[in-house]
Amino acid sequence: MLLLVVLILVGGATGHYTVHDWAAMPKAVRNGGLQKGGITTCENATILSYHIHVLYWSNNNTEHINSAFKLRDQFIERFKLNGKVCDFSPADPNPGHDMCAFRAENPRYPIGGGPFLTHQYAFFVPIQQMTEASSWIIQRRGEHDVFLHPNSGCSHNDHFLWSAFSGHAWQIDGSFLKCNYPGCKP
Repeated sequence: MLLLVVLILVGGATGHYTVHDWAAMPKAVRNGGLQKGGITTCENATILSYHIHVLYWSNNNTEHINSAFKLRDQFIERFKLNGKVCDFSPADPNPGHDMCAFRAENPRYPIGGGPFLTHQYAFFVPIQQMTEASSWIIQRRGEHDVFLHPNSGCSHNDHFLWSAFSGHAWQIDGSFLKCNYPGCKP
């Protein structure tokens, strides 16, 4: 069932711009100025990229933490992300950027803020790689929960309306989501 949801979520993006038609994308969209480019509401905002988050318990359960980071290492190896660290804000939809891994939080320290109420790590995924990346991670997630969401600049819709969980659904603190117009860059 979840795979169907992911395929619908990703399949819906086929009408959106991809890195392959970057030159055809309106300049206002390429520059992150969707609001100035005519799309002014989040109702049907253009999806520009995706995030894959893996959520895990960090309550002194060393086996669970190690398993989560083993999955991270496998994803990095599979998608050749060694050395490809995301050097931009997670709130930036960053269309046209290559797949990369955000720095992982240290599970031994308290959660450092953000919308997640447990430890997590994340990957930035361009639209054209989302089907392959999401299929790979949800088929290998084991005991871990995976959260998939698009990036349009409309953070609320991206995280609450257009997202999907594989595994258990976790609560998300929406008070951290400040970007809420198409193409918003923090």
